[in-house]
Amino acid sequence: MRLATISSDGNPVCVAILTDGRMLDIAKATGGLSGQDAEALRFETMQQLVEAGPAAQDRLRDVVAEAEAGQHSEAVIPAGAPLMAPIPVPRKNVFCVGRNYAEHIAEGDRAQKQKVGVTEYPVFFTKPPTSIVAPDGDVLIFPSVSESIDYEVELAVIIGKAGRNIAKADAFDHVFGYTILNDITARDIQRRHGGQYFKGKGLDGSCPLGPVIVTADAISDPHALSIGLTVNGEQRQDGKTSDMIFDIPTLIASLSEGLTLEPGDIIATGTPSGVGYAMEPPKFLKDGDTVICEVSEIGTLRNTVRAV
Repeated sequence: MRLATISSDGNPVCVAILTDGRMLDIAKATGGLSGQDAEALRFETMQQLVEAGPAAQDRLRDVVAEAEAGQHSEAVIPAGAPLMAPIPVPRKNVFCVGRNYAEHIAEGDRAQKQKVGVTEYPVFFTKPPTSIVAPDGDVLIFPSVSESIDYEVELAVIIGKAGRNIAKADAFDHVFGYTILNDITARDIQRRHGGQYFKGKGLDGSCPLGPVIVTADAISDPHALSIGLTVNGEQRQDGKTSDMIFDIPTLIASLSEGLTLEPGDIIATGTPSGVGYAMEPPKFLKDGDTVICEVSEIGTLRNTVRAV
């Protein structure tokens, strides 16, 4: 399934995307159900849907199939409704992974005239909920704060089942689906604070997310996707998720060591080469730029840069 969150009178509404591009208001489509079906499908937001578990999600697939066969016409919304981030306000910080593509590590080491290389364990950091940006929303830059705003297209994993100390062999059992994330980064702030990631990656408007969540069963192989990014039509990043150093099961297993992952948690899995600060000369984002992230089987995430 392809799932999205739209804005209705300023409130988030969870919808399913039908094969013809129309949107199905899930709450309306399931409002007439009774008994166990009604109880299983009692949710209005994406967070509630993720928390509802596999049985509810399987029943929802039936409802989507019914809508595509002509039922639930009263719940179908024409395409074009304004999209919010799929999970507009995550309950926790977004978990992120640094240095997970070898060519990105190499370009960063060259740009910083260092030789760190591949780390033995994944590098984790977080972005706060206040950083989330909707599809077609504004990436905020603050010229008085940073002059080195960069981009990083990433495949993001949405956790569907809680767990701690998750084994690699069981990791995919905990995945609800996948979306696209742009890890906007203030490089000068990142360097200013000792090289730690949080401050330079945690500014308001620094985490575009969306446009949809594609459930895990609808992705052929999360490690065989093309991933890329353009700025004003210029291709900057062009990679494959197969080039991850630490694959998704490894990331989930490592992150969950002594730390409980919960439904709705978001894990960004790292970025391929082509970031702006590693170019000669560096190319940072500026007011008015259009940034488009693309991951095959998911879609495109478009945002405009706005100075404030």
